[in-house]
Amino acid sequence: MAGLGMAGLAAVVGSVRFVRARAAGHIYTEADVPAAPVALVLGAKVFPDGTPSPFLTARLDLAKRLYDAGRVEAIIVSGDNNAPEYDEPAAMREYLMNAGVPESKLIIDTAGFDTYESCVRATQVFKISRLIMVTQSYHLPRAVATCRALGVDAMGVGDDLARQHSRSWRRGVVRDQLACLKTVIDLRARPGPMPESTITAVETTSR
Repeated sequence: MAGLGMAGLAAVVGSVRFVRARAAGHIYTEADVPAAPVALVLGAKVFPDGTPSPFLTARLDLAKRLYDAGRVEAIIVSGDNNAPEYDEPAAMREYLMNAGVPESKLIIDTAGFDTYESCVRATQVFKISRLIMVTQSYHLPRAVATCRALGVDAMGVGDDLARQHSRSWRRGVVRDQLACLKTVIDLRARPGPMPESTITAVETTSR
């Protein structure tokens, strides 16, 4: 039993090292990140009334600032709408449109069920080769590493404002370290993107 525990710990530590190595040199501050065609905002919890959770709101606000600053021309909102009563991408789109982002500048990915799926769909479905990943800072290395391992020239800008929700933040930090092992397994074993019948096109030639 102790041997299995040590093996599991070693696998997690090795996975964390892999993720950090892949992401090294590709994580920036909001002010310093190079421009890219799109920002990819990963989904997070949405409340029953369709309001984004504080963690998701912080991601969306960061993406909006990148758009306003001319760092990106468009924004992919990628999340889960697996149930009729729960639709992360719709809530994300509505929030950004209310904040002033034109609908034509939003790419709606309704099958971004996890980090791997959002990244693989960005490259294989939406044909994105370069992007800025937007999520909480503790999740950013894993998200950037996943996209880069899939062939996307991914950079990342992380949100730290949600750190004020300290209990949820601490849980997220721990969970994300453990999820690095899942990332390594996903990259080695998972197939291409899940099929999606409706793809929303985006304009990237003018603001």
